[in-house]
Amino acid sequence: MFWIICAALAGVVAIAIAAPLLRRRGVAGDEPAAAYDLRVYRDQLREVDRDQERGVIDAGDAERLRVEIGRKVLAADRALQASGGTRRGAGGIAALAVLVVVLAGAFPLYQRLGQPEHPDQPIARRIAEAQARYDARPTQAEAEAKAPASTAPALSAEDMALIERLRQAAGQRPDDLQGQELLARYEQALGNLAAAKQAQSRVVALKGARATAQDYAELAELAARAAGGIITAEAEAAINRAGTLDPANPLARFLAGYLQVQSGRPDRAFPIWAALLAEGHRAEPWHAFVRSSIGDLAWFAGRPDYVPPEDAALPGPDADAMAAAEDMTPEQRRAMVQGMVQGLENRLATQGGTPEEWARLIGSLAVLEERDRAGAILAEARSRFASTPEALATVNAAAKQAGLE
Repeated sequence: MFWIICAALAGVVAIAIAAPLLRRRGVAGDEPAAAYDLRVYRDQLREVDRDQERGVIDAGDAERLRVEIGRKVLAADRALQASGGTRRGAGGIAALAVLVVVLAGAFPLYQRLGQPEHPDQPIARRIAEAQARYDARPTQAEAEAKAPASTAPALSAEDMALIERLRQAAGQRPDDLQGQELLARYEQALGNLAAAKQAQSRVVALKGARATAQDYAELAELAARAAGGIITAEAEAAINRAGTLDPANPLARFLAGYLQVQSGRPDRAFPIWAALLAEGHRAEPWHAFVRSSIGDLAWFAGRPDYVPPEDAALPGPDADAMAAAEDMTPEQRRAMVQGMVQGLENRLATQGGTPEEWARLIGSLAVLEERDRAGAILAEARSRFASTPEALATVNAAAKQAGLE
């Protein structure tokens, strides 16, 4: 019975689709335009005869109208003969053939995918596939070899000379902890992620037992970025070490969730990222990426009813500071603004921040006409948000508005 109903419905739909394709072309859908014109002209000839009989027009006007309409009748008749009388709409047969092919292919496709008794994909099979994807990850070296090259910021010859001296000093004194920390930071800013990862790895090794969870988390992040966004076994080991030292470390937890997303386990990634959003962490560079992804992640994790928490407003000057600024001289107001900008810059350098805060700092420095400083901040922001397109777009928009592009 089910198949009879399906066949009947398919037949009705096929007829409804095929009817316009096979309909004869013309006005009213049954004749070509020339046939309709011919009928109209003949009606006009009869109307001329009636007008003459009623005395509306004289014999001369009637004859002139008959001649004019007669020429139109001849032209319409020639057009009708040239069109072959009636004909099918252009492309109708081809469209009908396509319809037949679609209907013929629908049955075997339904046989394969659409049967009500077709079994679901077992959860065990999906977990096994996720495990196979996890096991098939490339090594760090393989991933780095295939990773796309990062775009390096434009630097002056003097800045490049300073960085080269830093590289030489770090190479000559590999046990200098401060030198390795500086090298990791500047190589990251330049987009040399593999070199930054190597320097950070050296930092962790030099610190030994004093290495913190953040040290390991930053090493894992650099390893993942150097590998083109893939969390390899090497990066995972650093994540696990960071989680052992500090289970609450936000960066390590973000990367742990990202590893589960990468492996095809949204059920494991969702609770990690949902907890991070609930705690805030809005100043973290990965916050925008997590917020933009959490909706889809919740759906795949079986939580379509999940509603992410609202973000708090960006910090700014309070009402008292704004009121005090009204009584300041222009020099005092500029000094106050510079102090606020310096405070924001210091916080972003030590604690990180959102893309909007980095964009605000870039714009503020441009307004203060400190364009070189704004360019340096722009380079650092691009390096921080290189793996998050949405955040990078916010930073680039601020750079364009500030005239730094």
